[in-house]
Amino acid sequence: MPNLNLHGIIAYPVTPFKDGGETIDTDTLSQLIEQLIENGSHAIAPLGSTGESAYLSDAEWEEVAFVSIHQVAKRVPTVVGISELTTHNAIRRAKFAQQVGSDAVMVLPISYWKLSEREIFQHYAAIAQAISIPIMVYNNPATSGIDLSPELIARMVKEIDNVTMVKESTGDIQRMHRLYELSDGTIPFYNGSNPLALEAFAAGASGWCTAAHNLIPEFTTALYEFALKGDFFEARRIFYQQLPLLKFILKGGLPTTIKAGLQLLGIKAGTPRLPMLPLDETEVRQLDSMHINTTRQRTVSHFTKQIG
Repeated sequence: MPNLNLHGIIAYPVTPFKDGGETIDTDTLSQLIEQLIENGSHAIAPLGSTGESAYLSDAEWEEVAFVSIHQVAKRVPTVVGISELTTHNAIRRAKFAQQVGSDAVMVLPISYWKLSEREIFQHYAAIAQAISIPIMVYNNPATSGIDLSPELIARMVKEIDNVTMVKESTGDIQRMHRLYELSDGTIPFYNGSNPLALEAFAAGASGWCTAAHNLIPEFTTALYEFALKGDFFEARRIFYQQLPLLKFILKGGLPTTIKAGLQLLGIKAGTPRLPMLPLDETEVRQLDSMHINTTRQRTVSHFTKQIG
């Protein structure tokens, strides 16, 4: 198993559309990924919730995976998101991601029927047996309908070779504490709940999986750098400055709010796919009132000096 030193800001690009949402805009996707890397992302994670993976056809999913991995070009790790109802389809997509060069996959089990722990374990074990790259367990019961206990996650990391790390998105900091306790701090875990970022770093998170880096990379990077230095006075200050936007993104839905924010920044990424709708005029004004552009310009030099 190759050692993947995954840390810091793991950024989630949107999947941009053109032609009224009918076509993937691969040129804009490449530009967005390039911008994320230039703005300090430590890894890129296409085809997560932000990337609207559940709304893509098989051909579109493969196109986004290929274009994303090609654009990253091994400059930072690429972690491709996989969330499928069936183990068969999850394996098929995991194999494709490995074949085109992904460094890891992030697996979110989703289900119509409630799965037992035995079924969840076997789902991950089967995917792991089919590929040789690391697997990140993704726990997000709000979207998947499945809640993975810290005990189950720790057992999978211990007993399934490829399963090596965890993205925890329940918004419950106690889950992270419990994972740390169960593994004596040996399981790398990553925060997937934006409003929990400060607490997660204080609890020992290796990184922050966030879509907010598309809009306020100076803030997200500064929070990580201050936390890495152990300067939680500055980390706390910068976190609370970005918290209103982090809450807005979570409440409004990741693809919807990030695409609206990109539009305010002059980047055309299209609208989310139906049945999701763009923000209404009131919501756009609310997002605009957070002064993303002005705030970013004002803070760049200040945070650079503070961190440096």
